[in-house]
Amino acid sequence: MSDRNALPVALLEPSAYPEPTSRVELVQTHLSWVFLTDRHVYKLKRPVNLGFADFTSLERRRFFCQEEVRLNRRLSPTMYLGVVPLTRKPNGSIALGGRGETVDYAVKMVRLPADRMLDALVERGQASVEIMERIADRVAGFHAAAETGGRVDEIGGSMETIRVNTEENFQQTAPFIGQTVTMEQYEAIVAYTRQFLAQRAPLFASRVSQGRIRDCHGDLHAGNICVEDGLYIYDCIEFNERFRFGDVAAEVAFLAMDLDVRGRPGLGRAFVQRYVVQTKDDALEELLPFYQCYRAYVRGKVAGFRLADAGLAEAEREGLRRQAQAYFRAAHRYARGPDRPLRLLITVGLAGTGKTTVAEALGARLDAAVISSDALRKELAGLGPAERRYEPWGQGLYAPEATARTYDALLERAREHLEAGRSVVLDASYRKQAWREGPRLLAQELGAQFWALEVVCPRELALERLRRRVAGAPVPSDGRPEILAAQEQDFDPVRSDSLHLVVDTARPIADNVEAALQALGAGGGMSGGSQALP
Repeated sequence: MSDRNALPVALLEPSAYPEPTSRVELVQTHLSWVFLTDRHVYKLKRPVNLGFADFTSLERRRFFCQEEVRLNRRLSPTMYLGVVPLTRKPNGSIALGGRGETVDYAVKMVRLPADRMLDALVERGQASVEIMERIADRVAGFHAAAETGGRVDEIGGSMETIRVNTEENFQQTAPFIGQTVTMEQYEAIVAYTRQFLAQRAPLFASRVSQGRIRDCHGDLHAGNICVEDGLYIYDCIEFNERFRFGDVAAEVAFLAMDLDVRGRPGLGRAFVQRYVVQTKDDALEELLPFYQCYRAYVRGKVAGFRLADAGLAEAEREGLRRQAQAYFRAAHRYARGPDRPLRLLITVGLAGTGKTTVAEALGARLDAAVISSDALRKELAGLGPAERRYEPWGQGLYAPEATARTYDALLERAREHLEAGRSVVLDASYRKQAWREGPRLLAQELGAQFWALEVVCPRELALERLRRRVAGAPVPSDGRPEILAAQEQDFDPVRSDSLHLVVDTARPIADNVEAALQALGAGGGMSGGSQALP
């Protein structure tokens, strides 16, 4: 085993650290090994050269560790404690600090609470407009004080740098075609990017003259923000100036895009609007879709790089693949613009009929946001999505007031996506006609087609699915055989004044999806009508 391969193994030992710690956790990225002790974080550069980042020599790793501390202290001065050497003792052991031969360097940081990271708050439904406005205020102040002019403008504001960055993305992701990005997505994004740059050169030039090119953070996404004891915004890009120097619009677009991909475009919109008010940068929004596309593409690329790591567990590999695909889909969405026509679909049906399977399959084909009532109900209750709650019918988590809160939240989330120009599938039972009125009126208000997808199957098939669900791995749905009869007694027929498809899931899902897509494409307007898929 080489010295470099031995380092991660050695640093998993608590005895390697200058402070007492009960355990050590390792988090790997394509550029770093990150070790978490009880109170601190130690980050080492991996000895890689990816073209845009070169950490292959000890001197370069030392320099970029120092740069990481210097640059991140701009936004998180108390978090970054300094650079510490890794030393080899006479007995051959590796330790952080102390005397001995220096074999590498690490950035030392204060460990922040994981449950207060913005991505965790978003996942639990605890991120708010107020939090996003606080972040916008901090980012606006940071940009106002950040270096500009001179080399920053020359590198970050030049059309040549922007073209180099985008073309480098396309070159480096060409091997991913067919794996995490489709050929259709790739070609559409390349064409959109090149056309935008060719047609909007005066806009990019005006950003330089207006002083909008700054020495930014460069990696502003929800995973790099902690809402604790104020705000910590950390882990900026230190390894390549052309990724950090740039238009503030690219930085703002990054976080807005990330929140969009995480299913909360409304929070991203609140962040953008507050930033524009604080900075009076009205032209920023002209560049927003372009830079959202660019940033989503970069995130897809980075997740793709991680897939090349031979040491990944299969579950982690599959998670990264799905993550990369989600970011590339988002980049494609920004490139093609708002959905036309805009659609709001709801599933209607009993437990076990296959509503979630239909919703997810159609959502994938339409590139629509899929919002699950089962997951949202548990999010609102502070529970994990797969945390089971087998409660009596109409009680506890499924009491009328909890159900009303869930359906209200479904509408709020649907509005966020529709206002951002993205179609939505609401995966819920919508057993009561009164619950269906909210989505119908929302679609009418926002000019979206409204469809009720009534999902049915033979009763015995639904019961068999529910029995398998109870016996299988936990999922967001708490549906089980004993509640089916109660749901059947509490179901209102779908009215004929809605666009209405009946989907029989006793048939193959692929057949249902193809037939549904044909019907949706022929939908046309808001007039009523019901049909069963052939």
